[in-house]
Amino acid sequence: MNSPAISAHLAETAANHPLRRLLRYAGDLKKQVALASLYSVLNKLFDIMPEILIGMAIDVVVRQEDSFLARFGITNPQQQLFFLAGLTFLIWLGESVFQYLYAIKWRNLAQELQHRLRLDAWRHLQKRSMAFFESQSSGNLTAILNDDINQLERFLNGGANDLIQVLTAVIGVGSVFFYVSPKLALLAFAPIPAIIAGAFWFQKKAQPRYARVRDLAGRLAKTISNNIAGIATIKSFTREEHELRQLETVSSAYSRANAKAIAISSAFIPIIRMAILAGFLATFVIGGLDVLAGRLNVGAYGVLVFLTQRLLWPFTNLAVTMDLYERAMASARRVLNLIEGEPENRDDRDCIRTTVQGNVEFSGVSFAYEQSAGIPVLDNISLHIPVGKTVALVGQTGSGKSTLVKLLLRFYQPQQGAIYMDGHNIQDICLDNLREQIGLVSQDIYLFDGSVRDNIAYGKPEADDAAIEKAARLAEAHDFIAALPQGYDTIVGERGIRLSGGQRQRLSIARAILKDPPVLVLDEATSAVDNDTEAAIQRSMAKIAKNRTVIIIAHRLSTVVGADNIVVLDHGRIVETGTHTELINKTNGIYAKLWRVQTGQLAAGEPPQAL
Repeated sequence: MNSPAISAHLAETAANHPLRRLLRYAGDLKKQVALASLYSVLNKLFDIMPEILIGMAIDVVVRQEDSFLARFGITNPQQQLFFLAGLTFLIWLGESVFQYLYAIKWRNLAQELQHRLRLDAWRHLQKRSMAFFESQSSGNLTAILNDDINQLERFLNGGANDLIQVLTAVIGVGSVFFYVSPKLALLAFAPIPAIIAGAFWFQKKAQPRYARVRDLAGRLAKTISNNIAGIATIKSFTREEHELRQLETVSSAYSRANAKAIAISSAFIPIIRMAILAGFLATFVIGGLDVLAGRLNVGAYGVLVFLTQRLLWPFTNLAVTMDLYERAMASARRVLNLIEGEPENRDDRDCIRTTVQGNVEFSGVSFAYEQSAGIPVLDNISLHIPVGKTVALVGQTGSGKSTLVKLLLRFYQPQQGAIYMDGHNIQDICLDNLREQIGLVSQDIYLFDGSVRDNIAYGKPEADDAAIEKAARLAEAHDFIAALPQGYDTIVGERGIRLSGGQRQRLSIARAILKDPPVLVLDEATSAVDNDTEAAIQRSMAKIAKNRTVIIIAHRLSTVVGADNIVVLDHGRIVETGTHTELINKTNGIYAKLWRVQTGQLAAGEPPQAL
């Protein structure tokens, strides 16, 4: 690699360093950072002054009227001591004030930054594509939003101040040393290059180890999250010991990774101590010889001995500070990667906002998921769904039914073809405008940990109680809600765990009904209800479907008998269309065979077809 290329690579690496990225992100907080840094500097300057005053006190006691302080007009030794006492009080007061100010400022900055990072990370996370979520674990994302951001907060609470104060001590103490004795200054400062070199060595060794720690923290959170979500399955299959061993494996890996990182940081402090001892002994012995030889007065010697420790001792905490720093940078990298990640295909400024009527058309649509190695899930699908009509999509598992709905909601984009809504390509319709006008009742029902009322009104929070109850009645949910302990104010629990599957499904239907969208998608909407409830919901659906475009995805064919058009998919292609009556009359048709399987009319020797 030639020199310009190396320079460009180094510049790019520096620009992409997580600290640089973090500073760019928090650019508007620069004034607050500068003020917090100023308080840290002033606190450290006040902190090193008492050692100077001790040396001056020794100088007063030994030299009295000839002391250094006498040069400023205070010749009486007693007055000099009282003056030093008063000055000491003011210095300690100043140190305490600035310690309070920097602590408040850095901690408030930490809170502000972690709050902003968490909100921005969540805001950007919501804009990521469905493909992104399918490639990530919820545990890892939770670890980024929680643990990683907290790691940054811990560094700002103390580590940033420690780094600034070490630098201030070097400059402040160094200035005094070089003023009093340049020779001793060189001896005292001699260990610092070794200490700094050791710190950079530590940073280089620790960086990949802490990156590994953060990755394993995500895996650990994922394992715990999955086990909590699947506790019923774990118990029913008596797999508690197996899951405990799985958790032990991940937790042990996390502990080992931490141990490797700790091994580096733990070795750093003893090495630094020996370097500090070398600098201290040099000042102690050579400075003492200079005093005995008359080349240095005893007060100045006292100042330098005390300041040597004040200069070098903070470096013992450098390993702890660098430990915090590396953990914070590993976390910053993960958080900022999430914030700066590519969002899903969003709108340009010229997107269309329209009131949808519900005329849906799929034109030559083909689609393959990234993980399916290019094998199409949908192959040249063309389908027209007129306004106000009910169309059912049926077929075996994997035939592409749910994928059509995901494309309609723009969770994904087709590789070929286009989807139109009222003649507009849905890619041209503003994404929020499109999704606001499509109601989805998914087979994967999600209820939030709030009240029944909150969950029904989720898509229309301004709805009044009368509208919420009407939607619940249409979804055949009112009776069971009224029987709950607090009725509509009953808390459903995380993911609706306190309700049965059928109850959760009816609340999901009520939520979609209340939204009152012109296009309603029912993806296995009655799969978890009993036959009586299904029949009641079907009656309600007949009322709801009026003046509304309804797309039903169903395995249970009894739920689509009344559809205006039934579309049968097989391996991503449309193979049959028609009404229920038309399709069951096709003796050898796929729909007719599925119907016979589900109604117990399977012909002798005819192989069943799984749904």
